[in-house]
Amino acid sequence: MTISATGVSLSIDGAAILTDVSIDIRAGEVLALVGPNGAGKSTLLSVLSGDARAGSGSVLIGGRDIHSFKALELARNRSVLTQENQVSFPFTVAEVVTMGRSPWERTPLREDDDVAIAAAIQATDVAHLTTRRYTSLSGGEKARVSLARVLAQRTPTVFLDEPTAALDLKHQEDVMATARSLAANGVAVVVVLHDLSLAAAYADRIALIAHGSLRAVGAPADVLTAAIVSEVYGLEVEIREQGGRPVVLPVRGHSAP
Repeated sequence: MTISATGVSLSIDGAAILTDVSIDIRAGEVLALVGPNGAGKSTLLSVLSGDARAGSGSVLIGGRDIHSFKALELARNRSVLTQENQVSFPFTVAEVVTMGRSPWERTPLREDDDVAIAAAIQATDVAHLTTRRYTSLSGGEKARVSLARVLAQRTPTVFLDEPTAALDLKHQEDVMATARSLAANGVAVVVVLHDLSLAAAYADRIALIAHGSLRAVGAPADVLTAAIVSEVYGLEVEIREQGGRPVVLPVRGHSAP
């Protein structure tokens, strides 16, 4: 089921955060949202997922306004990992991951709980943490457990806001490999990333956001050019290639004109 945003704009306290953004989210695809700090990436993700309401424009799921969905119905259509995804109470890791199955209570899909939870725990490498209290974990461990909860939800669209931010190199790669695996199974994945090379390595399409607008959207090689990246980030870069994908490297000691 496609999610489509058309002409989405949003202002907060008189400041334009998003301006006339139109984009489609497609099943079986990883779409990476990238851009400088404050560009509007997380806000766009919130609007696309229905957690925030645009000031103008529309977001449709399968042709239906996203805000016409009741909370439970929306939770069965999309899952969201936010930057502030925290659990204040000392639940165990196993309990936190199990929370991801709550939208499916009193439905036939409740029978999938054990399989979904086990698969999510394995995919995020948290099996050794299941008896630990969430509040006792490191930042990176909490991030992986929160991702496991989202994966256990098993929705056709998954939104991930900076899922690799607190992770070491191995677990960054694991998370993005999981995103690719989801897409291979028909899931639509939207992920906010700061690492342009990581986005290029795993995304089918990249949406580059600058000052709340879409500067470019398309295949990684088409979006992450030296000219476009240097312009948007105000930093001179060079583009190399690894495995047919662009790798973005800053030119040290220089800034873009």
